[in-house]
Amino acid sequence: MQLFFQESITSPTTYLTEEESKHLIRVLRKKKGDQILVTDGKGMRYTCVLDQADPKKASLTVLSSQEAEKDPFYIHLAIAPTKSPDRMEWMVEKITEVGFHELTLLDTMHGERSFLKIDRLQKKMISACKQSIKWRTPTLNGTTKLPELLKSPDFAEYQKFIAYVDENHTHHLLDLAKAGGKYLILIGPEGDFDPKEIQLAFEHGFQAVSLGKSRLRTETAGLAAVQMLQALNR
Repeated sequence: MQLFFQESITSPTTYLTEEESKHLIRVLRKKKGDQILVTDGKGMRYTCVLDQADPKKASLTVLSSQEAEKDPFYIHLAIAPTKSPDRMEWMVEKITEVGFHELTLLDTMHGERSFLKIDRLQKKMISACKQSIKWRTPTLNGTTKLPELLKSPDFAEYQKFIAYVDENHTHHLLDLAKAGGKYLILIGPEGDFDPKEIQLAFEHGFQAVSLGKSRLRTETAGLAAVQMLQALNR
C-alpha cells in the first residue's frame, strides 16, 4: 500500500495537502471508503479511510496508528555541496532510501557552493521516504562552517570520521566504525578538504578513513559512506 505524507495529523479526522490529495484522487483514483497509509515523518504511521475524495483537500478518518522503532544507531552525514544542485538532490534521494538520520551541509575552504535550497532537498527527502516506506524523515540542517561543526560539543559521544583523498590511508571506514553507535562522517568538496581543515579535524578527535580504492565524486562518497554504515549495522 502506498504511503502518503502529512506533517500535522489530527484524530479522528485529518486532511491531506492539495498536492497529496491530487495524487491520491486524480492519479491513483482512490474513492470514498478506500484505506490508505499516512505518515507524519516523525515515526508515526496512520491507517486511514478516505471520507471525502476532494482532489484539493481529501478528508480522512484515522482508524489506527503505529510508531516505528528507532534504529539502535545514528548516521549523521556532513558534506560539502556540489556545484550542481542536481547531484546533491540525487544523493539526498538515494541516502534517504538506504537510510540515514541527519544531514548537514558544510561550508569549506575549497567548496564549490555555499548555498542550496533546503526546501528542494526536503521535498526530495520526503518523496524518498514515501517511496521506501520510511516513517521518519531525516533531519536536514542548513549550511554550517566546518570549524563550527568540528568544535561543537554536541558530538562528544559520536564516532567521528573524515574521508578525504590520500593514497596513504591505512584504515577503511569499516575497519574503525563500531556497530550500534552514533556516527559523524565528513565528506569534502571536489577540491577536497584543505590540509588545515584536516589537521583541525584531527585535533577534535576525528579519524581519517578511506571509502575504498576508487576516487569518488562527492555525492557518490556520501552515498557510499551511508551504505557502509548501514551494512555495518545490518
